Amino acid sequence: MIPQLPLALRWPRRQRFEHFHAGANAAALAAVQTLASDAAAPWVYLHGSGGSGRSHLLMAACQAAVAGGCRVQYLPLAKLSDHAAVLRAVVGSELLALDDLQAIAGNREAEHALFDLYNRARAEGTALLFAADATPAQLGLELPDLRSRLGACTQFALKSLDDGERRAVLKAEAAARGIELDDGVLDWLFARYPRDLGALLDLLERLDQASLAARRKITIPFLRVVLRDQDS
Repeated sequence: MIPQLPLALRWPRRQRFEHFHAGANAAALAAVQTLASDAAAPWVYLHGSGGSGRSHLLMAACQAAVAGGCRVQYLPLAKLSDHAAVLRAVVGSELLALDDLQAIAGNREAEHALFDLYNRARAEGTALLFAADATPAQLGLELPDLRSRLGACTQFALKSLDDGERRAVLKAEAAARGIELDDGVLDWLFARYPRDLGALLDLLERLDQASLAARRKITIPFLRVVLRDQDS
């Protein structure tokens, strides 16, 4: 059975189109936005490394489609078991977002289930949105027909923001909260913390709350305290 989670849990607040910092991914963003509002638009296959925004765009598409009155499902395949059963159980969606397709590569039963789902979605007019860490040809799929079907989607290689772009986003988000992050603080943070933008923005939110509670500016000594408490 596909888990049905409350919307507040399923769709993180910041995983919306307006919070996606496109950088070099503007064309991918536009294609996903179009698909979220028009089931007849070309299906989209996103691929990129972790932290490139794959899951963000899929969940943003689902949230936008829900706001437009559509029935949607988001399947984070890497977090689900019995992939074949899950894929065969999908019914009633107008938009289906399949994340982490690499999780089923080499699983013949799951690959056949996805192939059948692809054909069923095409016949029923369900829009499909895919994401994985590699292209269909590089994914390690054993079913040639499935590779062919996925390869027929509009494909986009997502590029992670570079450090300069991440710094600009963090500064802008901090400024919106009334926080000034100087370059020294950012240098220290980038040298010691994962550079995934989502993780950095989550940290910024915690720092904002901690600085308000302690009535302190965000300085390097303050960062040390917050991160030490977080690790403990």
